[in-house]
Amino acid sequence: MTGAGAVDLVLATANPDKAREISEILGPQVRLLPRPPGAPEVDETGTTLLGNARLKADAIARIAGAASVADDTGLEVDALGGAPGVWSARYAGPDASYADNVAKLIAALDGVPPERRSARFRTVALARWPDGGEVVGEGVVEGRISLTARGAGGFGYDPVFEPSEGDGRTFAEMEPAAKHRISHRGRAFTALAARLREAPGGKS
Repeated sequence: MTGAGAVDLVLATANPDKAREISEILGPQVRLLPRPPGAPEVDETGTTLLGNARLKADAIARIAGAASVADDTGLEVDALGGAPGVWSARYAGPDASYADNVAKLIAALDGVPPERRSARFRTVALARWPDGGEVVGEGVVEGRISLTARGAGGFGYDPVFEPSEGDGRTFAEMEPAAKHRISHRGRAFTALAARLREAPGGKS
């Protein structure tokens, strides 16, 4: 723990886009420490978002010898039976780019009308200590997949996700602060921060 009730957590993610968003969401409540130099990529072999978040946080906590924080996110599209889900980051293949994944999703929904393009983003955020203690936060946002990609902000599937609580813009068209207020990742990490404050000594 740091002063003023803040918590030190080592970032498990090697994705700079995720790291930036997590930092923006948590602000001064949590002091994020850099991922250890040379830490290997963690294979996301879990079959659930919770499992993958735990794998990543546990691996980095053991390497760093300190509490680590990780998340995993899935996009669930109803017309595709909940796909891509836990495989969202690898939807178009193990080395897929954001654009590759978006292109595959748009192609998979070709001909599906707007009223049947409902979807949700789901995030599990997890802080884990080397001794196995952990704290979890979850966040969900409902929305739909747009017919075409719009906007230059955000990352991942943001250009094609229109949140139901928004004004018709995709996440990629929104300012970061507006996105974080209603996003899956914003909700998950806000919940995680609240539970870190409640947990004795910063963990359970």
